[in-house]
Amino acid sequence: MNATNGSQPRPTHEVVIVGAGLGGIGAGVALRRIGVENFVLVDKWAKVGGTWLANTYPGVAVDIPSPVYNFSFQPRSHWSRFFAPGAELQRYAEEVVDRQGLRGKLRLGSGVVRGVFDEERDVWRIALEDGTEITARYVIGAVGGLEQPHNPDIPGIGDYTGKIMHSSRWDHDYDYRGKRVAVIGTGATALQVIPELAKEVAQLTVYQRRAIWIGPKVDFPMGPAANAVLNFAPLQRTVRFVGNVGVNAGLGAGLAISNYPRLTSMGMTAAETAMKAFLFSQVRDPELRRKLTPDYRFGCKRPSISNSYFKTFTLPQVDLVTETIEHFTPTGVVSADGREREFDMVLCATGFKVMEKGYTPPYPIYGRDGLELGEFWDEHRFQAYQGVSVPRFPNAFLIVGPYAYAPGSYIPLIESTSAHAARVIGEARRRGATRVEVRQQPHDEYFARMDRRAKRTHLFTQGCITSNTYYINYQGDGAAFRPSTQLEMYWENRHFPLDDYRYTAAAVRELQDAAS
Repeated sequence: MNATNGSQPRPTHEVVIVGAGLGGIGAGVALRRIGVENFVLVDKWAKVGGTWLANTYPGVAVDIPSPVYNFSFQPRSHWSRFFAPGAELQRYAEEVVDRQGLRGKLRLGSGVVRGVFDEERDVWRIALEDGTEITARYVIGAVGGLEQPHNPDIPGIGDYTGKIMHSSRWDHDYDYRGKRVAVIGTGATALQVIPELAKEVAQLTVYQRRAIWIGPKVDFPMGPAANAVLNFAPLQRTVRFVGNVGVNAGLGAGLAISNYPRLTSMGMTAAETAMKAFLFSQVRDPELRRKLTPDYRFGCKRPSISNSYFKTFTLPQVDLVTETIEHFTPTGVVSADGREREFDMVLCATGFKVMEKGYTPPYPIYGRDGLELGEFWDEHRFQAYQGVSVPRFPNAFLIVGPYAYAPGSYIPLIESTSAHAARVIGEARRRGATRVEVRQQPHDEYFARMDRRAKRTHLFTQGCITSNTYYINYQGDGAAFRPSTQLEMYWENRHFPLDDYRYTAAAVRELQDAAS
């Protein structure tokens, strides 16, 4: 590090952004808007894209309409489909990096293993996988919520000798064609991959713990005419606005109107009726329909859309097993009915560790007085002011923190929390501060408000607790979502009182300490 005026050294970077997915990219753009240029995006992967780089399983695609799933500062006017495949989203991330001039800010192929706040110098010390350390005045954590695979803890799984993989770590060197394949899980990922596997395998067995609510998917190729509309800026902005409102209403309406439980219940009943009708149109076998009908209310889990998922289970080579898995054997799986089925490959479409101890964040972070963030959250519950900042963790911000995400497209979330972090950093620069930390009172008030709202939503009042939804964590809290509209999320992250943070300078504190 280079010396500056006085005894305080200059950190390597003003800001380190951890993660080069869309969240990290959005944070980088927000920093450039306020004039910060000395920053770096660090990522364990060799390319940008985050979720859209890691998830390459057959059939992977965005479940938000493509014209909506892009940044306001760089809308994309050419998509292959209304719901674009995952590889196209990864290419979009590359396009944003290039157009926004972020290519030279990347440090890829070596992830973060530890972060420690140096209280004497007001800098973060970031240790990387390659053994090096970088320092920064500020750190922005942009590790996505769907990052750490949740591998099932099933007895004997380590003894299985066939091919086993998690959907987010797809092995493209393995040829599953003509093989006997099992899929564990029936969530959003399984919804996409199961129909694709069924086209190629000899036998497909799906182990379902709980059925999933599914509606039809209005998907189609985006031809020249549709893309021409998106290429006209006024129409494109209109499409993005209307689309975001619609997606937010579809995914988060029940959370936003939590003060009106009767209205919420009526809406859920209407949605359930429509989706049961869709299931009936796809599957005529009453026993199979029964198995594919959820035993929990609509909205307990993130709803999904597909035109091929239900029909796949009517194929002769596809079996749906609803008995619990008891254990693995070296060659297969034994279910609760005592039947053993042998497989060449087992795919774990079992989701991710969301708001779980040791995985959010996926590496230790030490703030003031040696406090570790994961341990703090485990002991005191997951919490963060506007989903961005936590007391006793100065100069640190989150893109997807507890109570940050108002359900809908992730893009408005990224732009909102990035704007929040950039606004605070910009104010600290203006005041000549070297340390900025959210005050306890506004943080506690936000946490109490979100917790109170969350506990009034259908997740806690309509029997969702037993649905195994990732919206409710192991502490019994709804920390994975913000019970509000995305409009509120957008507004509050841009207009919170700047004095909700405390701004101090290391040099001033040194003089005060010396005087005392």
